[in-house]
Amino acid sequence: MLLEFLNSKIHRATITDSNLNYVGSITIDENIMDAAKVHEWQKVEILNINNGERFQTYVIKGKRGSKMFCVNGAAARKVQTGDKVIICTYRYVTEDEIKGYVPTIVQIDENNNIV
Repeated sequence: MLLEFLNSKIHRATITDSNLNYVGSITIDENIMDAAKVHEWQKVEILNINNGERFQTYVIKGKRGSKMFCVNGAAARKVQTGDKVIICTYRYVTEDEIKGYVPTIVQIDENNNIV
């Protein structure tokens, strides 16, 4: 049997921009993507700490070192610049893989630096 578990989490990132007139997605600094083991085009769930919104989208690469978290397209209505968010990915694991399983957690500070 497969069970869905948290794969990785970017915790308390600050939204740097939103672009309503883009096709969709969230743009994330590629350095942070690497640390969180998040891939371009991967589905993510966004949890907005400021307003309680939860939504899904996909990731596109942002410039390395930019500290960018830009929500694009229709989802831009669910965030404001300065909002704190949690970005989650999930994976399926077998019951045999559960024991000792630990997701990747990346803590982010007030300036979108990895802690």
